[in-house]
Amino acid sequence: MKTSDFDFHLPPGSIAAHPARPRDSARMLVVPDDTLENRTLEDRAMRDLPEYLRAGDVLVFNDTRVIPARLKGRRGEVKVEITLHKRASDNRWLAFAKPAKRLRPGDRVAFAEDFGAEVITKDGGEVDLRFDIGGPELFAALARHGEMPLPPYIPRPQGAEASDAEDYQTVFAAREGAVAAPTAGLHFTPALLGALAAKGVETVAVTLHVGAGTFLPVKVEDIAEHRMHAEIGEISAEAANAINAARARGGRVVAVGTTALRLLETVAAEDGTLRPWTGETEIFITPGYRFRIVDLLVTNFHLPRSTLFMLVSAFAGFERMKQAYDHAIASGYRFYSYGDGSLLYRAS
Repeated sequence: MKTSDFDFHLPPGSIAAHPARPRDSARMLVVPDDTLENRTLEDRAMRDLPEYLRAGDVLVFNDTRVIPARLKGRRGEVKVEITLHKRASDNRWLAFAKPAKRLRPGDRVAFAEDFGAEVITKDGGEVDLRFDIGGPELFAALARHGEMPLPPYIPRPQGAEASDAEDYQTVFAAREGAVAAPTAGLHFTPALLGALAAKGVETVAVTLHVGAGTFLPVKVEDIAEHRMHAEIGEISAEAANAINAARARGGRVVAVGTTALRLLETVAAEDGTLRPWTGETEIFITPGYRFRIVDLLVTNFHLPRSTLFMLVSAFAGFERMKQAYDHAIASGYRFYSYGDGSLLYRAS
């Protein structure tokens, strides 16, 4: 298939600049499988999610925590903006730099008097940075000097707002390392999680540290030629056992977000079972992919021509998702990271 097959017109006014308050008041478009008796799209709210799940289902969310990964510094007199996107070691990160053309290996970028990094290598607009400090000290310095790495389509001419520090973080964020939020999780509140538990729905955490590469455009016309940026993930033995047990008892696996889905599908065996796993994934899911483990997907509305719109088209059906997005645009749904959500049933 071609990248242009996944294009659609989105009015600029459809892009959400701020999240719904409270979070679970966001709208939810339910997109059922065409084989279900009720095949019509349903306009609901995220707080209605428990009505669509059953006792014994397992909700799998990504517990990564977004770090303040955008830094403004100087190389001499030259201003430089750095966006970290992948941790390479305790004190080294791959990052996108602007303007990258002003940087060379060996250059030092200063972010504060006592906080800086050396450029180790450079490849186009990407640099490998070695910071003066590492581990918890580095995360503490990022908290002091960095800002939340909001995606480019959320307008912030003066930089991230104070409220973004909380808004762009899920309620179950625990493990530092992401430079983009698993945005489907932004809709969840303690009240919604309580309602799911009361329904008998189990919740399990996995970790995928989302990279800034998730926002990179697909630059090739033949989607088979696109290569994803690698992201680091982990499924613990406890999480794998809980998900396997849920499937064994007939429960459905509900992924909260494309990041949780991509991690689960990376690790799942042919029979849909999981094992404990730590590593990198570059999985690129497009129409024709055979899903092994995920039955339902909670997700936001994605960019035209993006790898994420390709993924949801693979999951729920290409024509079905075009219909759903046409409905969402016409009905005033809010798009992208701070926008509304959807509940997708896997196509048969």
